[in-house]
Amino acid sequence: MAFTEKLLRVHPEIVVGGRRVKRYHVTADPAGIEADVQRAAYARLPDLLPEPDGTPAAAFVVLHRGGDNGAYLNAYSWVWDNVVHFAGAAAGQPVIGCPDDDPTHFVRLERPWIGCVWELPPILHERDAWVRHMLDPEHPDLDAYLADVLSDGTTGGRS
Repeated sequence: MAFTEKLLRVHPEIVVGGRRVKRYHVTADPAGIEADVQRAAYARLPDLLPEPDGTPAAAFVVLHRGGDNGAYLNAYSWVWDNVVHFAGAAAGQPVIGCPDDDPTHFVRLERPWIGCVWELPPILHERDAWVRHMLDPEHPDLDAYLADVLSDGTTGGRS
């Protein structure tokens, strides 16, 4: 199988369960991820976020539309000051526990997977942004962290 990078798009921040959430979408389709898949994924997001623990309430998500019926929502939340909490949901992929092939029927995944090769690039960026804006400065700057996002482009390179 030949490997091909996918498109990565940044979407505006949302607030869910009191957390400010950065959003990345990954797909091979230049038209983006279908609106019904987005709605279904973000309706499931509150179930993937941990309870607040005193860490600034920030998270980032990667919503990935696979080349078949699969859709994947990875939620990464900052907890315990410098730790990333992960929870994921998937739809349309019976082989990993989804009940059917409906890309809008998201179910929480209990597998210990944190993301596939197309979903991983935001993790490195978000780690560095958290250090740059929240851990290094004398006064953490949550707004600066939330504004620091990857550029639209491909999952393998930034323009």
